[in-house]
Amino acid sequence: MGIRIIDIQRMSSEDGPGLRTTAFLKGCPLSCIWCHNPESISPKPQVEWIKARCIGCHICENACPVGGLHLTAAGMTIDREHCRGCFTCADACPGGAMLAKGQMYTVEMLAKELLKDRAYFGKDGGVTLSGGEAMAQPESIELAKAIRAQGVTVAFDTCGYIAPEVFQQALENADIILYDLKLADSTAHKHFTGVFNDLILENFEAADQWARQGGKLWVRTPVIPGATDSLENIEGIARILQGRNRIERWELCAFNNLCRDKYERLGIQWEFFNAPLMTRAWMEKLCAAAKKICGESVAVSYTGALQPET
Repeated sequence: MGIRIIDIQRMSSEDGPGLRTTAFLKGCPLSCIWCHNPESISPKPQVEWIKARCIGCHICENACPVGGLHLTAAGMTIDREHCRGCFTCADACPGGAMLAKGQMYTVEMLAKELLKDRAYFGKDGGVTLSGGEAMAQPESIELAKAIRAQGVTVAFDTCGYIAPEVFQQALENADIILYDLKLADSTAHKHFTGVFNDLILENFEAADQWARQGGKLWVRTPVIPGATDSLENIEGIARILQGRNRIERWELCAFNNLCRDKYERLGIQWEFFNAPLMTRAWMEKLCAAAKKICGESVAVSYTGALQPET
Protein backbone atom coordinates (compact mmCIF):
# COMPACT_ATOMS: atom_id res chain seq x y z
CA MET A 1 0.00 0.00 0.00
CA GLY A 2 1.03 3.61 -0.48
CA ILE A 3 -0.21 7.16 -0.26
CA ARG A 4 -2.26 8.73 -3.02
CA ILE A 5 -1.68 12.46 -3.44
CA ILE A 6 -2.99 15.14 -5.77
CA ASP A 7 -0.26 17.73 -5.38
CA ILE A 8 2.75 19.00 -3.45
CA GLN A 9 2.89 22.72 -2.73
CA ARG A 10 6.26 24.14 -1.75
CA MET A 11 7.13 27.35 0.10
CA SER A 12 3.61 27.66 1.51
CA SER A 13 2.93 30.30 4.16
CA GLU A 14 -0.76 29.48 4.64
CA ASP A 15 -0.71 25.92 5.96
CA GLY A 16 0.71 26.44 9.42
CA PRO A 17 3.56 28.43 10.96
CA GLY A 18 6.64 29.40 8.96
CA LEU A 19 7.43 28.20 5.45
CA ARG A 20 6.01 24.75 4.79
CA THR A 21 5.80 22.06 2.15
CA THR A 22 2.24 20.78 1.90
CA ALA A 23 1.20 17.39 0.56
CA PHE A 24 -2.43 17.22 -0.51
CA LEU A 25 -3.72 13.67 -0.03
CA LYS A 26 -6.62 12.36 -2.08
CA GLY A 27 -9.96 11.40 -0.59
CA CYS A 28 -12.28 13.13 1.87
CA PRO A 29 -15.21 11.87 3.97
CA LEU A 30 -16.99 15.21 3.53
CA SER A 31 -18.56 16.58 0.35
CA CYS A 32 -18.72 20.31 1.08
CA ILE A 33 -20.68 22.01 -1.68
CA TRP A 34 -18.16 24.87 -1.79
CA CYS A 35 -15.05 22.64 -1.82
CA HIS A 36 -12.03 24.51 -3.19
CA ASN A 37 -10.22 21.28 -4.05
CA PRO A 38 -12.87 19.14 -5.79
CA GLU A 39 -10.18 16.86 -7.18
CA SER A 40 -9.41 15.84 -3.60
CA ILE A 41 -12.86 14.50 -2.69
CA SER A 42 -12.81 11.13 -4.46
CA PRO A 43 -10.17 8.69 -3.21
CA LYS A 44 -9.84 7.34 -6.76
CA PRO A 45 -7.31 8.60 -9.32
CA GLN A 46 -8.68 11.13 -11.82
CA VAL A 47 -7.48 13.04 -14.86
CA GLU A 48 -8.18 16.63 -15.80
CA TRP A 49 -8.00 18.22 -19.24
CA ILE A 50 -6.41 21.67 -19.50
CA LYS A 51 -7.66 23.35 -22.67
CA ALA A 52 -4.90 25.96 -22.85
CA ARG A 53 -2.22 23.25 -23.03
CA CYS A 54 -3.92 21.04 -25.62
CA ILE A 55 -2.34 21.02 -29.10
CA GLY A 56 -5.08 18.87 -30.63
CA CYS A 57 -2.84 15.95 -31.52
CA HIS A 58 -5.26 13.21 -30.32
CA ILE A 59 -2.34 11.19 -28.92
CA CYS A 60 -4.08 10.83 -25.57
CA GLU A 61 -7.19 9.46 -27.29
CA ASN A 62 -5.19 6.77 -29.02
CA ALA A 63 -3.30 5.93 -25.83
CA CYS A 64 -6.36 5.42 -23.60
CA PRO A 65 -6.79 1.65 -23.07
CA VAL A 66 -10.58 1.91 -22.64
CA GLY A 67 -11.23 4.42 -25.44
CA GLY A 68 -12.61 6.88 -22.92
CA LEU A 69 -11.32 10.15 -24.40
CA HIS A 70 -12.98 12.07 -27.23
CA LEU A 71 -11.57 15.39 -28.41
CA THR A 72 -13.81 17.56 -30.58
CA ALA A 73 -14.00 21.23 -31.44
CA ALA A 74 -16.16 21.65 -28.34
CA GLY A 75 -13.47 20.23 -26.04
CA MET A 76 -12.47 16.98 -24.38
CA THR A 77 -15.03 14.45 -23.18
CA ILE A 78 -13.77 12.02 -20.52
CA ASP A 79 -15.70 8.82 -19.81
CA ARG A 80 -15.17 8.93 -16.06
CA GLU A 81 -17.37 5.91 -15.42
CA HIS A 82 -14.93 3.62 -17.22
CA CYS A 83 -11.69 5.50 -16.56
CA ARG A 84 -9.20 3.21 -14.80
CA GLY A 85 -7.06 6.02 -13.48
CA CYS A 86 -4.01 4.49 -15.16
CA PHE A 87 -2.71 7.91 -16.30
CA THR A 88 -1.59 6.46 -19.65
CA CYS A 89 -3.11 9.53 -21.31
CA ALA A 90 -1.20 11.92 -19.05
CA ASP A 91 2.06 10.08 -19.71
CA ALA A 92 1.47 10.21 -23.47
CA CYS A 93 0.30 13.82 -23.77
CA PRO A 94 3.14 15.94 -25.23
CA GLY A 95 1.64 19.24 -24.08
CA GLY A 96 0.80 18.33 -20.50
CA ALA A 97 -2.90 18.90 -21.16
CA MET A 98 -3.94 15.67 -19.42
CA LEU A 99 -3.22 16.22 -15.74
CA ALA A 100 -2.88 13.24 -13.37
CA LYS A 101 -4.52 13.64 -9.97
CA GLY A 102 -3.94 10.83 -7.51
CA GLN A 103 -0.44 9.50 -8.03
CA MET A 104 0.82 6.83 -5.63
CA TYR A 105 3.91 7.14 -3.45
CA THR A 106 5.38 4.83 -0.86
CA VAL A 107 5.83 6.39 2.58
CA GLU A 108 9.58 6.42 2.05
CA MET A 109 9.36 8.04 -1.40
CA LEU A 110 6.98 10.75 -0.25
CA ALA A 111 8.94 11.53 2.92
CA LYS A 112 12.09 11.94 0.84
CA GLU A 113 10.30 14.25 -1.60
CA LEU A 114 8.82 16.44 1.14
CA LEU A 115 12.11 16.70 3.03
CA LYS A 116 13.89 18.12 0.00
CA ASP A 117 12.81 21.55 1.21
CA ARG A 118 14.01 21.29 4.79
CA ALA A 119 16.71 23.95 4.20
CA TYR A 120 13.91 26.51 3.84
CA PHE A 121 11.88 25.52 6.89
CA GLY A 122 13.88 27.39 9.53
CA LYS A 123 12.83 27.09 13.16
CA ASP A 124 9.08 27.49 12.56
CA GLY A 125 8.38 25.71 9.25
CA GLY A 126 7.95 22.09 8.31
CA VAL A 127 5.61 19.72 6.49
CA THR A 128 1.81 19.92 6.39
CA LEU A 129 -0.35 16.94 5.47
CA SER A 130 -3.58 18.21 3.96
CA GLY A 131 -6.19 17.02 1.52
CA GLY A 132 -8.85 15.99 1.03
CA GLU A 133 -8.45 14.55 4.49
CA ALA A 134 -4.94 13.33 5.24
CA MET A 135 -6.01 11.15 8.16
CA ALA A 136 -8.36 9.19 5.88
CA GLN A 137 -5.27 7.41 4.52
CA PRO A 138 -3.79 5.38 7.42
CA GLU A 139 -0.32 5.58 5.88
CA SER A 140 -0.29 9.31 6.63
CA ILE A 141 0.52 8.51 10.26
CA GLU A 142 3.54 6.46 9.20
CA LEU A 143 4.54 9.36 6.97
CA ALA A 144 4.31 11.76 9.90
CA LYS A 145 6.50 9.46 11.98
CA ALA A 146 9.12 9.28 9.22
CA ILE A 147 9.25 13.06 8.82
CA ARG A 148 9.40 13.80 12.55
CA ALA A 149 12.19 11.23 12.92
CA GLN A 150 14.26 13.60 10.77
CA GLY A 151 13.66 16.50 13.16
CA VAL A 152 11.01 18.23 11.01
CA THR A 153 7.65 19.28 12.44
CA VAL A 154 4.42 17.90 11.02
CA ALA A 155 1.03 19.61 10.82
CA PHE A 156 -2.19 17.76 10.06
CA ASP A 157 -4.89 19.82 8.34
CA THR A 158 -8.11 18.00 9.24
CA CYS A 159 -11.87 18.22 8.95
CA GLY A 160 -12.11 16.10 12.11
CA TYR A 161 -14.47 13.50 10.64
CA ILE A 162 -12.25 10.54 11.47
CA ALA A 163 -12.58 7.47 13.72
CA PRO A 164 -11.48 8.61 17.21
CA GLU A 165 -8.81 5.89 17.50
CA VAL A 166 -7.23 7.03 14.20
CA PHE A 167 -7.49 10.66 15.24
CA GLN A 168 -5.71 9.87 18.51
CA GLN A 169 -2.87 8.17 16.63
CA ALA A 170 -2.52 11.26 14.45
CA LEU A 171 -2.38 13.51 17.52
CA GLU A 172 0.41 11.38 18.96
CA ASN A 173 2.45 11.93 15.78
CA ALA A 174 1.72 15.61 15.13
CA ASP A 175 3.24 18.90 16.23
CA ILE A 176 0.45 21.11 14.88
CA ILE A 177 -3.23 20.51 14.19
CA LEU A 178 -5.12 22.79 11.80
CA TYR A 179 -8.74 21.99 12.66
CA ASP A 180 -11.67 22.99 10.46
CA LEU A 181 -14.85 24.00 12.25
CA LYS A 182 -17.26 24.87 9.47
CA LEU A 183 -20.74 25.01 10.99
CA ALA A 184 -21.94 25.00 14.57
CA ASP A 185 -25.41 23.64 13.81
CA SER A 186 -25.34 19.90 13.09
CA THR A 187 -28.33 19.91 10.74
CA ALA A 188 -26.82 22.72 8.68
CA HIS A 189 -23.52 20.84 8.70
CA LYS A 190 -25.24 17.79 7.26
CA HIS A 191 -26.92 19.92 4.57
CA PHE A 192 -23.76 21.62 3.37
CA THR A 193 -21.09 18.94 3.93
CA GLY A 194 -22.98 15.64 3.81
CA VAL A 195 -22.35 14.67 7.46
CA PHE A 196 -23.46 15.72 10.93
CA ASN A 197 -20.82 17.36 13.12
CA ASP A 198 -21.08 15.18 16.25
CA LEU A 199 -17.92 13.20 15.50
CA ILE A 200 -16.09 16.39 14.51
CA LEU A 201 -16.90 18.02 17.85
CA GLU A 202 -15.95 14.83 19.72
CA ASN A 203 -12.52 14.80 18.10
CA PHE A 204 -12.16 18.52 18.69
CA GLU A 205 -12.41 17.86 22.41
CA ALA A 206 -9.52 15.41 22.05
CA ALA A 207 -7.53 18.00 20.09
CA ASP A 208 -8.17 20.59 22.79
CA GLN A 209 -6.91 18.21 25.48
CA TRP A 210 -3.84 17.48 23.33
CA ALA A 211 -3.20 21.23 23.05
CA ARG A 212 -3.39 21.58 26.82
CA GLN A 213 -0.53 19.11 26.99
CA GLY A 214 1.66 21.24 24.71
CA GLY A 215 0.44 20.72 21.12
CA LYS A 216 -0.22 23.62 18.75
CA LEU A 217 -3.90 23.93 17.79
CA TRP A 218 -5.22 26.32 15.15
CA VAL A 219 -8.88 26.51 14.17
CA ARG A 220 -10.01 27.53 10.69
CA THR A 221 -13.50 28.36 9.45
CA PRO A 222 -14.22 28.82 5.73
CA VAL A 223 -16.51 31.83 5.33
CA ILE A 224 -18.76 30.85 2.44
CA PRO A 225 -21.55 33.12 1.14
CA GLY A 226 -24.97 31.76 2.00
CA ALA A 227 -23.55 28.76 3.87
CA THR A 228 -21.19 29.58 6.74
CA ASP A 229 -21.03 33.39 6.64
CA SER A 230 -23.88 34.23 9.01
CA LEU A 231 -23.39 35.94 12.34
CA GLU A 232 -25.36 33.09 13.90
CA ASN A 233 -22.88 30.51 12.66
CA ILE A 234 -19.75 32.41 13.64
CA GLU A 235 -21.19 33.16 17.07
CA GLY A 236 -22.10 29.46 17.44
CA ILE A 237 -18.52 28.38 16.71
CA ALA A 238 -17.24 31.11 19.03
CA ARG A 239 -19.27 29.61 21.86
CA ILE A 240 -17.67 26.22 21.14
CA LEU A 241 -14.22 27.86 21.42
CA GLN A 242 -15.01 30.13 24.34
CA GLY A 243 -12.64 29.63 27.29
CA ARG A 244 -10.28 27.29 25.45
CA ASN A 245 -7.11 29.24 26.11
CA ARG A 246 -4.77 26.71 24.47
CA ILE A 247 -6.05 27.48 20.95
CA GLU A 248 -3.35 29.62 19.37
CA ARG A 249 -5.51 31.20 16.69
CA TRP A 250 -8.85 31.08 14.92
CA GLU A 251 -8.78 32.06 11.25
CA LEU A 252 -11.90 33.08 9.36
CA CYS A 253 -10.93 32.14 5.79
CA ALA A 254 -12.76 34.26 3.24
CA PHE A 255 -14.31 32.48 0.24
CA ASN A 256 -12.39 32.58 -3.03
CA ASN A 257 -13.36 31.49 -6.53
CA LEU A 258 -9.93 30.50 -7.83
CA CYS A 259 -11.04 26.88 -8.10
CA ARG A 260 -13.55 27.55 -10.90
CA ASP A 261 -11.30 26.00 -13.54
CA LYS A 262 -10.85 22.86 -11.42
CA TYR A 263 -14.58 22.17 -11.60
CA GLU A 264 -14.61 22.80 -15.34
CA ARG A 265 -11.69 20.40 -15.86
CA LEU A 266 -13.53 17.72 -13.90
CA GLY A 267 -16.77 18.35 -15.77
CA ILE A 268 -18.62 19.36 -12.59
CA GLN A 269 -21.14 22.18 -12.19
CA TRP A 270 -20.16 24.41 -9.25
CA GLU A 271 -22.93 26.12 -7.29
CA PHE A 272 -20.61 28.96 -6.28
CA PHE A 273 -19.26 29.73 -9.76
CA ASN A 274 -20.71 33.25 -9.74
CA ALA A 275 -20.67 33.83 -5.98
CA PRO A 276 -19.06 37.15 -4.96
CA LEU A 277 -16.01 37.50 -2.75
CA MET A 278 -16.59 38.59 0.83
CA THR A 279 -16.41 42.28 1.74
CA ARG A 280 -13.91 43.65 4.23
CA ALA A 281 -16.74 45.21 6.22
CA TRP A 282 -18.51 41.86 6.68
CA MET A 283 -15.33 39.97 7.57
CA GLU A 284 -14.54 42.62 10.18
CA LYS A 285 -18.07 42.32 11.56
CA LEU A 286 -17.71 38.54 11.84
CA CYS A 287 -14.34 38.94 13.57
CA ALA A 288 -15.78 41.44 16.00
CA ALA A 289 -18.67 39.09 16.84
CA ALA A 290 -16.23 36.21 17.40
CA LYS A 291 -13.95 38.30 19.61
CA LYS A 292 -16.88 39.53 21.68
CA ILE A 293 -17.68 35.96 22.71
CA CYS A 294 -14.15 34.52 22.86
CA GLY A 295 -12.59 37.52 24.59
CA GLU A 296 -8.84 37.32 24.99
CA SER A 297 -8.80 33.53 25.18
CA VAL A 298 -8.58 33.05 21.38
CA ALA A 299 -6.76 35.22 18.82
CA VAL A 300 -9.26 35.77 15.98
CA SER A 301 -8.28 37.02 12.53
CA TYR A 302 -9.45 36.79 8.94
CA THR A 303 -7.54 35.86 5.79
CA GLY A 304 -8.17 35.62 2.05
CA ALA A 305 -9.03 37.77 -0.95
CA LEU A 306 -11.82 40.31 -0.55
CA GLN A 307 -13.96 42.45 -2.85
CA PRO A 308 -12.07 45.54 -4.07
CA GLU A 309 -12.96 48.62 -2.10
CA THR A 310 -14.41 51.54 -4.02
